[in-house]
Order: sequence, then C-alpha cells, then structure tokens
Amino acid sequence: MRKLFVALFLTALLAGCATAPTQTRNICAVFDQRDGLFNNWRRDAQAAERSWGVPVPVLMATIYTESSFRQYARPARTKLFGFIPWKRRSTAYGYAQALDGTWKEYQRDTGRWSASRTDFTDAIHFVGWYHNKSNKRNGIPLRDTYNLYLAYYSGHGGYAQGVWKSKPAIREAARRSANIADNYARQLRNCGY
Repeated sequence: MRKLFVALFLTALLAGCATAPTQTRNICAVFDQRDGLFNNWRRDAQAAERSWGVPVPVLMATIYTESSFRQYARPARTKLFGFIPWKRRSTAYGYAQALDGTWKEYQRDTGRWSASRTDFTDAIHFVGWYHNKSNKRNGIPLRDTYNLYLAYYSGHGGYAQGVWKSKPAIREAARRSANIADNYARQLRNCGY
C-alpha cells in the first residue's frame, strides 16, 4: 500500500511539472492548472511583480509569447543541405527563452546562481528583472507590454537602435504579447483570488 501511495505521489508530481498548461488563453485557467503543493504559478507571478514592479499580466504574456508555457522550449534547428538537423538559431531556452549570456548576467546581478531556465519561479523572475532593466535603460514604462516585448526580443541595445523597426515579425509578436496582457489583465480581475 505504501509503495502504491509513493508511486502515485511521484507520478502526480512529475506529471504536474512536465507538461505545459493546456488552457493558456485564460490566466485564471493557467493559474488553476498550476496551483499545487510544489508549484504555484500565481504566487510566483505575484512575487515577481512585487520584486520587479512589472504587472503579472505583462510577465505572463511575455512567457506565453516566448514559449507557450513550455518548460523546455528551444528554437528549431536549422537544416544542413536542407534536411539534416543542424545548429539552433540561438541559445534561447526554457519558459522565458533566455539566452545563455543574458541568463548568466541575471544570475550575477541577482545572486541567484542556482536559478534554472526550466523552473517557472526562476523564469518569471528573470522576465521581471529584464523588463525592469528595460525600464531603467530605455525608459519603457513597466505596463507598456508592446515596447517591453520589443526590448526583450531585440535586446536593450537593439531596442535603443530601433532594429525592430525593420522586422515586421517582431512587431507582430509584440502586438500579440500586448493583446494577451490586456486579456490577462481583464481576466485576472474576475478570477476570484
């Protein structure tokens, strides 16, 4: 009996950690799907908002746009000779699609040396940290999801140089992120938390 209990407990624990939420267009549903004993995304998002000043809907919309809440998300591989899987376009990885170098900068700045890109708590704090830096470096208001996303995707220097202006796909992703944040903000008011 005890072995069965332990097996069921471990299965439930791993199942909750291994997959992305299935209902991602409603923030209440996302939080409900990740409100467990060992993970509580709502609590993590609220803690990141308190730490970095970035509203929960902006944080969650950024992660949704970057990875669709997939823990091990990576860019697709390029193809050698058109069919052989080759290198990835970038080192982006995890919920926040953080690049290797930027993640190391985050760890240095915050002292969170054990932070992992595949841990939601760490990833949402990374997004808050990055958006807070965008506010300080580029003067982007912390509620301006559109421009925060442009800076997130382009980098602080790239945003300041306006590299995104010639890239319609980046502007479209930023619009999508802003729309998601607006929807999440409306939904959050009615979650009943």
